[in-house]
Amino acid sequence: MTLFRNLLLWILLAAAGALLAWMALGSDHGHVLVRFGGYDYTTSLVNAIAIALGVLVALGLLVWLLGLPFRSWHRRRDLQARASLGEGLEALHQGRWSEADRQLARAVQEPHAEAAARVAAAHAAHRRGDVVRARSELDGFGDRHPASRAIVAAELALADGRPTDALVALDAPAAQPLPPRGLALRAEAMAASGQSAQAYELLGSLRRHQAWPDAELEARETRWAAGMLREARDSNALASHWEALPKQLRTDPAVAAAYADRASALGWDEAACKALEQALAANWDEPLADRYGRLPLGRPEHRAAVCDRWLEKRPDSAALLVARARLAAQARDWPAAESHALRAMEHGAGAPAWELLGDIRRAQGNEDGAAHAYANALRAARGETPVPLPRERVVALQPDDPGIA
Repeated sequence: MTLFRNLLLWILLAAAGALLAWMALGSDHGHVLVRFGGYDYTTSLVNAIAIALGVLVALGLLVWLLGLPFRSWHRRRDLQARASLGEGLEALHQGRWSEADRQLARAVQEPHAEAAARVAAAHAAHRRGDVVRARSELDGFGDRHPASRAIVAAELALADGRPTDALVALDAPAAQPLPPRGLALRAEAMAASGQSAQAYELLGSLRRHQAWPDAELEARETRWAAGMLREARDSNALASHWEALPKQLRTDPAVAAAYADRASALGWDEAACKALEQALAANWDEPLADRYGRLPLGRPEHRAAVCDRWLEKRPDSAALLVARARLAAQARDWPAAESHALRAMEHGAGAPAWELLGDIRRAQGNEDGAAHAYANALRAARGETPVPLPRERVVALQPDDPGIA
């Protein structure tokens, strides 16, 4: 239909041109003499133009008719390729890997469908465990569609737990600049290979390209921020990463916990305590409260006083009661430690509180009470109902008692 429209347009333009020429010439329509093969052919200029146009139209029609079988054949192949691509993608979505591979192999033959078909075929081969076939599909790209080839190679490498290979594929010069999906995979590969700081630096580009929804980007920002804090090699790197984070992110429980863990390992007890306290003040989190008492930090008296202030506002917090019991045990204040542990169990602390109570009683030399508490810790961990224990008299710690680790 497009060719017919073009022909009609040219015919109309030619007719208009001939009419204008005729009008310009007026009554003198000109004289055209054609001498060929010993014969003379004469006609007016208008008739000559009309004959030329007719010949051109006839030649165009003849060319169109001669090309009709070829166009029909190409159109049929195109429709078959589209059908195979659609059926192959549907089979891939439904988990029929062999059927997907068969349909996609047909679609690969058409240049316009090759990229999508090869990507889907590589995924189908990988999901049915045919690594050789998946690699063959990637090699089949050659120098064509370098970005698509890099993306599917990175996807398969990440699925197999090979983030370094994914980075190598995405760093190919021909694939640059990476499209949004490539940037997202690059960030994932960096985070998976212990380069969370570099992944975090890509967040700006990922937001501009809308590589993920906002909620998912926020979740990854938190995860990568915590990762780069845990991966900090020394105190300077840790301080640099921490100061570069937005204030709101520094009060996130996961990020604050990661910073406190690494700061504690580097001997920064005061910084770790401050980070946890600020995070809990901004966003109360039960696991983070438990970590506040569990981390091997100094300043037990300060932390105990902070927990006491928090308990005035949250007297039913099981994690906070367990943390307070741990701090009391570190100070060898056994009556307070056992009291807080028992209160924690009353508020559903479960196995951790029972295990802590066992440690407290064992440190006091109360082996029977410790055995009962440890048994209840196992029952609570298995989801069974603990056997109630009478609150026993606290035995004073002897000078040679080992205490609690």
